[in-house]
Amino acid sequence: MKDAEHVEVETNGIRMHAVLRGEGPPVLLCHGFPGLWSSWRHQLPVIAAAGFRAIAVDMRGYGRTDRPLEASAYGNQTIVADLVGLLDALGEEQAVVVGHDFGAQAAWAAALHAPSRVRGVVSIAVPYGVGFARDDETTPSTRTKPDAARARGRRPSDTYATIAKRHFLHLHYFQQVGLAEAELGANPRLFLKRIYWALSARGSLLDFKRFPSEGTGYLDVLADPKEPMPWPWLSNEDLDYLVAEYLRTGPDTAFIGGLNAYRAMDLNWERDAEYGRATIHCPALFLCGEKDPVLEIITAKSLATMPARVPNLRGIEIIEGAGHFAQQERPTAVNRALIAFLNQTVAPVSGSEPGGEVAG
Repeated sequence: MKDAEHVEVETNGIRMHAVLRGEGPPVLLCHGFPGLWSSWRHQLPVIAAAGFRAIAVDMRGYGRTDRPLEASAYGNQTIVADLVGLLDALGEEQAVVVGHDFGAQAAWAAALHAPSRVRGVVSIAVPYGVGFARDDETTPSTRTKPDAARARGRRPSDTYATIAKRHFLHLHYFQQVGLAEAELGANPRLFLKRIYWALSARGSLLDFKRFPSEGTGYLDVLADPKEPMPWPWLSNEDLDYLVAEYLRTGPDTAFIGGLNAYRAMDLNWERDAEYGRATIHCPALFLCGEKDPVLEIITAKSLATMPARVPNLRGIEIIEGAGHFAQQERPTAVNRALIAFLNQTVAPVSGSEPGGEVAG
């Protein structure tokens, strides 16, 4: 990307890759799965032009950042320590943290565990306090537990296993170490093309409910795209870059970051019980594509009750015509909302970088 600086810094025991653009108050951009720093390619120049310092990272386990193999290295507190160390290395005291998917979880966790370092949060696709394991689901065993344990709901992997008795569920499939690594690592381009389509506004991720768990792999439930590439929001060059960066360490660890994020859900359930329940006090904004399958997975009360957990929530905006990758599928709408929030939350520097349009 033109005018962008690639850096690698030591943080929390790993080497982390980040892409920097612009000068001013920092805006830290955290991708999800399957993303990279380049998931923010439409936001970097716009943020810089608006008078801010855009910092897009390859998260732990992805791209040019180190990839620990154990799921225990991917808990919320560890990810937050990565981000805090990155800010330290870049000489930044605070940042507005913008996250998508697992990156949104990281943004909320940073606001919870390192509140003095977070000026605001923009979450794309993940409301605060909502996990894929239903908090309101109980069983006879949980009803007999103390109030604190019962309030946390069931262990996520137990819930996934229960659902998988009815139909295939990728969250359950990913729990077995080695299975998804082998399947997806052997077919990285096919996987990335299919999952990007399935999660888009034109896709149908939830078709996995039509497949049994027994004998089914993830590629079996992801349909071929109905349109050949390039798509209006994803070029062949974009896909080529994703494939090459994921394969940097070989097929066995190509997708280890995302897979371990799913496996760390039990760890977070055990060690981060406050996540999703404790109040987040900093200014926040929630964005989500109107056709994001997340909206079909969560309950209606997830959004309705979020202001109680985030009292300084500045808005909930549903992005028309977008699926899960709202910042890529509808960058103009996302950029407009993002810059408005940044201007309300922290003053940009004058004399900002020219040439960045809200359209991205």
